[in-house]
Amino acid sequence: MTNPREPLILGVLVNPFAGLGGAVGLKGSDGADTREEALRRGAEPMAVARMTRALKAVAGQAGHLRVLTWGGDMGEQSCRAAGLPAEVIGTSPSPSDAEHSRQAARALLDAGAQLLLFAGGDGTARDLVDAVGEAVPVLGVPAGCKMHSAVYAINPEAAGGLLADLVRGGLVALHQAEVRDIDEDAFRRGEVRARHYGELQVPAEGRYLQQVKCGGREVEDLVVTEIAASVIDHLEADTYYLVGSGSTVATVMEQLDLPNTLLGVDIVRNEQVVAADVGAEQILEIIGDDAPARALLTVIGGQGHLFGRGNQQFSPAVIRRLGKAHIQILASRTKLATLDGRPLVVDTGDPDLDRQLCGLWPVTSGYEDTLLYRVATDAAE
Repeated sequence: MTNPREPLILGVLVNPFAGLGGAVGLKGSDGADTREEALRRGAEPMAVARMTRALKAVAGQAGHLRVLTWGGDMGEQSCRAAGLPAEVIGTSPSPSDAEHSRQAARALLDAGAQLLLFAGGDGTARDLVDAVGEAVPVLGVPAGCKMHSAVYAINPEAAGGLLADLVRGGLVALHQAEVRDIDEDAFRRGEVRARHYGELQVPAEGRYLQQVKCGGREVEDLVVTEIAASVIDHLEADTYYLVGSGSTVATVMEQLDLPNTLLGVDIVRNEQVVAADVGAEQILEIIGDDAPARALLTVIGGQGHLFGRGNQQFSPAVIRRLGKAHIQILASRTKLATLDGRPLVVDTGDPDLDRQLCGLWPVTSGYEDTLLYRVATDAAE
């Protein structure tokens, strides 16, 4: 059960004209002229209804969600029809266009959305690449004619089910998914010209990897070794790494053949120890104000504390210097599963910072295997 005081902040966005031309043989819906022709031929918009179907899966968990949406048929109607309370943070003229979708997506992100659920097709996915990029995970409710991109659930109910898993604290993987689109004019002439347009971060159903299975469960030592290998393969040159306490991050040091302070913080740069067992002030002195710096840390099994228990060297000043994007959490699925859906906990001593750290975080849980997991200011009640 998730913490009612720290709800998941969901952004809901609908391209109301997505898929409009499909049923009437127009092979797409891009552009005002195509939209008008589709309506003239009697096409019925379907995207609003498809988003409603997805949202019904979480309507009963409204107490654990804060829903932000755009006015009218760009999200508000779907939320109301699903019985899901939502805050309308803006509106666009009707009929809306691609620029309105991009503006709405940026506004939802700026308002604090931790996950964007959108209904549309490849054109809408392209709009999200332009508007938010990889700044926030997105999940597509399929509603378009062309859906070559790998950002969509298989149907609206599947999107709703995956969202419900996230709200309940389930283990949900985070993938980098390709966005592709085709030339509609060429497609109408029978030519398929699809091209790569960009990438989005997309939640996907979490499953144990085949290579770390044994009797249906992870082999913990093997998983931690794979986590460490993934970290090492992605180390950046001339970057300071603050290696936090705990056995999971200790495995990174072991594989680098470096001495490690098991219950302290070491600083590594270019695969060499710069300083061992450092405090908060030492960290700030060494990394300075401008040098690239990242943190590698794990969580306390069973408790789920991320900051504030055994790693006070990560002071509010250090955390702010790093920034959330430069803090990498390492934890196996088994360790996360022991939390029974409770969020990871932050207790930095700075309530404002704690609130800023809340939300969905990527967690490295295997070799190039990433999960989305919630962070809150205390464990769920």
